[in-house]
Amino acid sequence: MGCGVTKSDQFHKQGGKAVTSIKAAILIQRWYRQYVARTEMRRRYTWHIFQSIEYSGEQAQIKLYNFLGYLMDNFTPSSNERNLISHIFRENEVCRDAEWERYFCYKNIEVPEIYSGPHLTFPLTVEQVTGLVDAFRNKKQLHSRYVLQLLLETWKLLRMLPNISRVSTCHSKEITICGDLHGQLEDLLLVFYKNGMPSLEKPYVFNGDFVDRGKDSIEILLILFSFLLLYPSNVHLNRGNHEDHIVNLRYGFTKEVLTKYKMHGKRILKLLQKIFSWLPLATVIDQKVLVLHGGISDSTDLSVLARLDRHNYVSALRPPKKRHKSSAGMSVDSEVEDEVWVTNKIQQRRASLTYPKTISTRDTFHNRSLQDFSDRIKVSVDEELVLRKQRAGLINMGYNHSQKHLHPSVSSDSSQESADTSDSAKEEWKQILDLLWSDPMAQDGCMPNEVRGGGCYWGPDVTEDFLNKHNLQLIIRSHECKQEGYEFCHNRKVLTLFSASNYYDVGSNRGAYVKLGPDLVPYLIQYQASSMTRELTVRQSVGRTERSAIKVLREQLFAHKSDLICAFQEFDKENTGLVSLNDWATAVETVMHLGLPWRMLRSQLVNCKTSNGMLDYQEWFKELAIKEPNMDHIDQSLLETLYRHRSTLETIFRIVDTDNSGFITMEDFRQTWKLLSVYLKMEITDEAISDLAVTIDSNQDGSIDIDEFMEAFRLTDKKSRLERGRSMFMGTAPDLTKLEGDPNI
Repeated sequence: MGCGVTKSDQFHKQGGKAVTSIKAAILIQRWYRQYVARTEMRRRYTWHIFQSIEYSGEQAQIKLYNFLGYLMDNFTPSSNERNLISHIFRENEVCRDAEWERYFCYKNIEVPEIYSGPHLTFPLTVEQVTGLVDAFRNKKQLHSRYVLQLLLETWKLLRMLPNISRVSTCHSKEITICGDLHGQLEDLLLVFYKNGMPSLEKPYVFNGDFVDRGKDSIEILLILFSFLLLYPSNVHLNRGNHEDHIVNLRYGFTKEVLTKYKMHGKRILKLLQKIFSWLPLATVIDQKVLVLHGGISDSTDLSVLARLDRHNYVSALRPPKKRHKSSAGMSVDSEVEDEVWVTNKIQQRRASLTYPKTISTRDTFHNRSLQDFSDRIKVSVDEELVLRKQRAGLINMGYNHSQKHLHPSVSSDSSQESADTSDSAKEEWKQILDLLWSDPMAQDGCMPNEVRGGGCYWGPDVTEDFLNKHNLQLIIRSHECKQEGYEFCHNRKVLTLFSASNYYDVGSNRGAYVKLGPDLVPYLIQYQASSMTRELTVRQSVGRTERSAIKVLREQLFAHKSDLICAFQEFDKENTGLVSLNDWATAVETVMHLGLPWRMLRSQLVNCKTSNGMLDYQEWFKELAIKEPNMDHIDQSLLETLYRHRSTLETIFRIVDTDNSGFITMEDFRQTWKLLSVYLKMEITDEAISDLAVTIDSNQDGSIDIDEFMEAFRLTDKKSRLERGRSMFMGTAPDLTKLEGDPNI
């Protein structure tokens, strides 16, 4: 009998192979799903790192501005500290447009023959505007004479525009809408390449945040303003929360203008400050689609927004000023005396802005921090008693927003007369603040935007009510970076649009713009401006962005060393210098409040050896330490403070530098640190400040170069996108929320 293979054996062998193949396919599928899930998880926590740090920086800026506003409202006009910061609040400036136009006059500025950049004549021609775009593409700079002339023409035009622009898609005309550009010229040029430049047949709406963080903000503004002048009925610009000179101090635009236009930069910035306040607030397309920068709240009313005087709100972070007549009969700005109020969160929805807590007397400030101030802050006893009574009255009345303005020099009758006006102004101000700073949320309701520190979070029910009330069908907003460049929410009735690709780092996100035809159905186009991103795989892109985020996070951890050690010692009662890895993760979140998966991140943040599952946290800090040359003699706690509050310190520097020269005197340098010490409720000794001053003033000329000072403490390499004009990660929420329990701040 033969021993050949039977058909039955062959069948079983084939069946076995099939089963093996199915198992292999299942294993591959499972592995791939796990890989995709891990990649997505890495993308998400990387994104969370960047976004948390970005928003905490915005919150820090708002709180710093509130603090400076407190100094303005409570220090006497003759005090040194008030003089140091008064110019950013625009006190006592003549407001007549004719006076300003003389101040901004460009005719005395000569254009030298050697100038090879673009030349402009007015009214502009298509050839001149396209030539300007080409010049900026080739890294050329527009001469300051033409810059001022272009800005003046823009200012004149903006003053004639309504608060809410009305646009139509009749005759099958498509309208293109762009979101945040943030100084990234490469993205704007790519949009023009893909979609075409603005024209009579190609209308555009640009939805705010043209400036800050990127390196070409002024070029983007000049291009957009040129097209606005060329096609005033086809190019529409909405104001964003970064079209605000206070925000620009922190996020790079002020520095950019002063660097590029050293001689006339101050005038250019002042004129831009005027222009920003005249930018329209929103655009409505076919009476059905509302385009605005941030969002809405449960009190947003388009009829109120349409009739208010938008130019009164030079900064959306502070209530407007009311007009008075000076002794010379000229119209002068003066601060509206806004009482310090805090929202009763149970009885009222919210305060649009994270306002300071009730202010107590100056005596309750840390005397050590204010020693140098004490002999310069003079308020009479009578004034102080009146102020105390007024503040007590505010407490008894539940901090109602509609209380009359209080000031010792104003009688109750005159206060009563201005109460209605001031209440109206504050309501208008809150409308603008919500419009520029708010974000949507998934759940119903409306609540304070604690993450950014200004505006609100609003839910699907608020969107539904708002659209029904105003007979609209869609809100297009920007303000938030999205990984795909856009995102629908609230049953596809809210579209977030973000046009700055590679925002956090190369490969971190796409940009997008949207086209609307007569059917008003959004057609979205995505892109990434950097050629490098087209050469990276998904894994490489995620890995690159992740490494950049981890680097920033390590710097944050180092900057919070003192607080982290205290948190670790809560778990290390016997002072062994060791904590478990789980306790490490818990302690880090307790200090950082970033809501990150610390256990997952542990392998990337902790490289030092562990023993029996325990971490030597002192060794870990050595691993995190940022080595700086020639800083060994500087007190380490002061260095830590500098690292942590680097952006806040630079902002104060820019405020103190009243002539925008980029230099401050030694005395102003000391006053800057004193302001910071009061703000942080900590003592910084004169000796420590002198050591820093000597270290930085290497040429011993008696002045401090702001850029050199900040460069000496640069925490990341110069090639990092985060560091290029984006000082977003030195001044996080945990540092500043410590102040909230103190009644003085």
